[in-house]
Parts: sequence; structure tokens; C-alpha cells
Amino acid sequence: MSVVNGHLADVNQPEPKNWLRSFGPMWFGQAFSLLGSSLVQFSLVWWLTDKTGSTAVLATATLVALLPQVLLGPFAGALVDRWNRRWVMVVTDSLIAVVTLGLVLLFLSGQIQIWHVYVAMFLRSLGGAFHWPSMEASTALMVPKKHLTRLAGANQTLRGLMNIAAPPLGALLLATLPIHQVLAIDIATASLAVLPLLFIQIPQPVHSDAGQQVTPRKLLADVKAGLRYVVGWPGLVGILLMATLINFLLNPGFTFLPLLVTRHFAGDALQLGWLHSAFGVGIISGGLLLSSWGGFRRKILTTMVGLIGMGIGVTLLGIAPPWGYWIAWGGMLLLGVMNTLVNGPIFALLQTKVEPQMQGRVFTLVSSMAGAMMPLSMIIATPVADWFGLQSWYIFGGVICILMAVGGLFVKTIMTIDDQQPGGAVV
Repeated sequence: MSVVNGHLADVNQPEPKNWLRSFGPMWFGQAFSLLGSSLVQFSLVWWLTDKTGSTAVLATATLVALLPQVLLGPFAGALVDRWNRRWVMVVTDSLIAVVTLGLVLLFLSGQIQIWHVYVAMFLRSLGGAFHWPSMEASTALMVPKKHLTRLAGANQTLRGLMNIAAPPLGALLLATLPIHQVLAIDIATASLAVLPLLFIQIPQPVHSDAGQQVTPRKLLADVKAGLRYVVGWPGLVGILLMATLINFLLNPGFTFLPLLVTRHFAGDALQLGWLHSAFGVGIISGGLLLSSWGGFRRKILTTMVGLIGMGIGVTLLGIAPPWGYWIAWGGMLLLGVMNTLVNGPIFALLQTKVEPQMQGRVFTLVSSMAGAMMPLSMIIATPVADWFGLQSWYIFGGVICILMAVGGLFVKTIMTIDDQQPGGAVV
């Protein structure tokens, strides 16, 4: 037992029984929702690319979608730790569907403007800022700890399937249907995610002050407690610093990928879809590998090896000549495999070690702090890409990732994170 923010936490909670009976329907429902969201994301990004061809527009879209995560994430996590997580997911899935319905009506009426897309991306991201930590924290309470690493691999496999299916499917649908009909699919898939949540029970962490009104002062105290919790874990701080730099280096590359296809490879939506599909095949391969193998005994070693591979994959995107589209395809494939090995073990580590009533705050603080540098990276990457060419950023980011991973292998604070407990203790 341990005390967190004045609350008694049972870190040795009993293992969930018959967990697939409740977790399975929720997981499959969220899988359908992810497909709809992937179609919306692909459709909107391609629409912006086709309409403007501007790095600034794509960078702005990325920043707009990032703001809720960075600015509101810590507060969302504190609320998720107190609110009923099942209803948080119901409400946010429903909100995202309503936003998509608004886009459908705007496209159908011919009144859509770029700023409408920005607003929709912001609102969808706002819903995701609450939904994602609710799902991650609920998973830790519903799934036995011994299965969390393999489940992380399964989640990465699902993500890979979406990357394989959604871009080509999105390109095919956009070639045969008006965009408002493509977007409408997301409304149907969101309903499939909400439906099972209405009939299952999700365990809730117990707070000593449960039932009391959540005032702004109490909310701020919860956020500060979450921040102290993270800062008091030296290994996690080191991982966060690395994640921040990774986001700074790699996210602009993903944002500029449509322009790399159109400008450098003279391709269209189908070629962009195949690159995303390569990333998806890689994620599936990495997910299957992680699900069956489980990674090295030290989870952090799996992450570091994966980061070296990610750096190589990104560098391949940067050095591929105009006739070497399939070199870039191979780079995206490798990037997908290694992305799974980077992320899966870290999230399994957090789900295993962090007390249930802190998980919402920890997950959102991790994502917020990791994404905090992205606005600066987009501001820097946009003129660099215009001045030196799109590929320069990929080469720079890939090489730095490789050097960072190799250097991290020699940092004791990071490499002993598997043995650390929140608060800095080593066991």
C-alpha cells in the first residue's frame, strides 16, 4: 500500500477475472471508431493538401489539433481520475461524431472553409484529450498486469491495421464518393464504439474524498500532485525529455508527408495511401513481434533498440531520390515496426507501476509534455523545409534519433527505469 496525494492506493490490487468478457467488446468497439477516425484524418489532410499545397496550412492544422493535448491535457487527466471513465468515453465518442456531422453538412452545402476544418480538428482533439487517458487508465484496471505488454502489442497491431486499411480505403472512397459521404462513415463507427460502453462496467479507482465537489482549487491540486508524481520518478523524466525531442524531430515529417509525395515523388493520394499502409504493415509486424516475444527483460532496452530503428527508417525517407519511391516505402515499413517497439513497452511499464487513481494524470502529463515542443518544431521545420527541401528535415531527424538512442544506453537513470518505483525508489 502507498499514499498518493492523501489517498490510500492499493498497488497490489487483485487480478481482474473474466476480463475478456467486458474488455473485449469495448476493445472491438474502439477498433471500429479508430477506423472511422483514420478515414476522417486522411480525408481532411488530403483535402487541405489538394486545396492549398501549403506547408504552412498543414503545419497550422497540426498545431491546432495539438493544442488541446498540450494545454488542457493535464487538467483532462485530473478530471478523468475523478470522473466515471466509462461515461467520459461515451460522451467524447459522441462529441467527436457530432463534430464530424457538422463537417458533413458543411461539405454537403458547399460552404466548407479551411478554418472550419481547423475548428473541427481542434474539437476532435479536445475529445481525444479526455478519451485517450480514460481508455488507457481503464485498461490497466480491466486487464491482468501479466498481459499488459502483449496487449500493448495487440493495440499496436490494431493501429497498424488501421494504417494499412484506412489510407488506401480513404483514397478509393475519395475517388468514388464525395467527401461528405466518406466523413459520414465516422458517425456510424462512433456509434459502434458507444454501444458496448452502455452495457459493461469499468472499475473505478477509489478516492478518500469521492463524492465531494471538484472545485478549481481541488482540480489544480490534483494537477500539481500528478506533476510531482512524474517529476519524482527520475527515469520517467529522462524518457519524457527523449520523447519531447523525438516529437520535435519526427512529427513535422509526418505532417509534410503529403507534400513529400506530391512534390518529390510526383505522386497522388494513392501513393500517399501506400506510404501510410507501409507504416501500418510495420506496426502490425512489430505488434505481432511484441505480442509473441514480449520484448527484452528490461522494457527500456526494447525501446532504445526501437528508437535506433526509427532513426534509420526516417533517414531512408530523407535520402530516397525522386525515382526511389520504394526506398521511402521501405523506410516507412521499418519506422512502423520500430515505432511499436518504442511505445509498447513504455506504456506497459506505466500501466504496471502507476497507481490506478494517478493514471489519468500521468498519461496526460506524459503526452502533454512530450508534445509541448511540437509547436516550436513546426515553426522551425516549415521554413527549413521551404529553404533546404523537405528531405533535409527527415535526414536531420533520423540521424539525431539514432545518436540519442545510442547515448541513452549509457545513461543509468534511464536504463534502470524498470527497477524504479514512482518517487525515485529502486527495487
